[in-house]
Amino acid sequence: MDIQSLFTQKDGIYLLNHSVGCMPASTREVAEAQFFDAWENGTPDPWSQWFPVFEQFQQSLARLFNSDACQFCPQQNVSSGLSKLLSAFPPASQNNGRNVILISENDFPSIGFVMQQASHYGYEVQFIKDDEDVLDTATWQTHLTERVYAVLITHGHYNSGKLVPVKDVISIARKQGVMSIVDIAQTAGVIPIDFTDWQPDVVAGSCVKWLCGGPGAGFLWVNKQVLNQLEPVDIGWFSHKNPFEFNIHNFEYADSALRFWGGTPSVLPYAIAKNSIDQMCNIGVKKVREHNVMLARKVIDALPASWLVSPDEDQYRTGTLVVNPPNREAIEARLNALNVHFDVRKRGFRLSAHIYNTPEQIEQVINALL
Repeated sequence: MDIQSLFTQKDGIYLLNHSVGCMPASTREVAEAQFFDAWENGTPDPWSQWFPVFEQFQQSLARLFNSDACQFCPQQNVSSGLSKLLSAFPPASQNNGRNVILISENDFPSIGFVMQQASHYGYEVQFIKDDEDVLDTATWQTHLTERVYAVLITHGHYNSGKLVPVKDVISIARKQGVMSIVDIAQTAGVIPIDFTDWQPDVVAGSCVKWLCGGPGAGFLWVNKQVLNQLEPVDIGWFSHKNPFEFNIHNFEYADSALRFWGGTPSVLPYAIAKNSIDQMCNIGVKKVREHNVMLARKVIDALPASWLVSPDEDQYRTGTLVVNPPNREAIEARLNALNVHFDVRKRGFRLSAHIYNTPEQIEQVINALL
């Protein structure tokens, strides 16, 4: 399989896959066939050809994460999904003293912005501090007290490349009677993930990064065991059990995760993302992960250990490698001269190699770093 031919190729060396994955080569054809052609030629209107796109998106996610399609609800992004989830929580006063939502200071800032809105429902946010070890389950055990109603577990930390042992944390939360909410935006498509194995309560994710699905196609997954406990406020006709009933006096929540959907949805992002998810499934996330680890190890083994911000152990590292050399400005200039696409954050350079990156490219990056 010629992997490179399956994706549009950028000039230079593209290592920004933690931000936006490269577009599949088939994307324009899919957009024309499933969106524009239906809009132009669909009779009596395009909706009969657009509606199947959403179910196909759900089915592709189910294949990727080993779950049921009905447990996925399309969302624009992670923040929109989590906002809807917060509105579905019962008032904190009804939770027998459980009024805390636990998150980490190293979660993506947007997560914190959303979760702090829980104060409107009587909850308070508590943080696992920046310097605490989120790779150690004892850290989570300490914070998951009887006051915690829900814990937000970010599978992969954007600023360090740390890969949290989600399954173990979910198990601790379950034993403590705490709802587990997992953010997989930084890991979906590069780390094999099995929801049946994890058994979380809620998962939020996006297709824009390693899944190469473009912006606008996020999703919320809800465990059937907690679905009926959650009644979102932010709803629309697609949240209805029967969207085509058209009785303004009667609303019933959908008996699937679609109760979190809302009003008339976008179509194009989900057609594009569905195609991309299928391509990633056909390649195999396990294969993507093995390739990513192989390229990351080349960099890690070539650099001084003191430069490494991300964990050295492969099982604790996401697809993103963060390095912090002492002469950052000079190295940044060399990488830019080589036309390497990367970014720089407070903790260092973020370098994310995907299945379409080659060992030869990484050797060039290593030479520029040194």
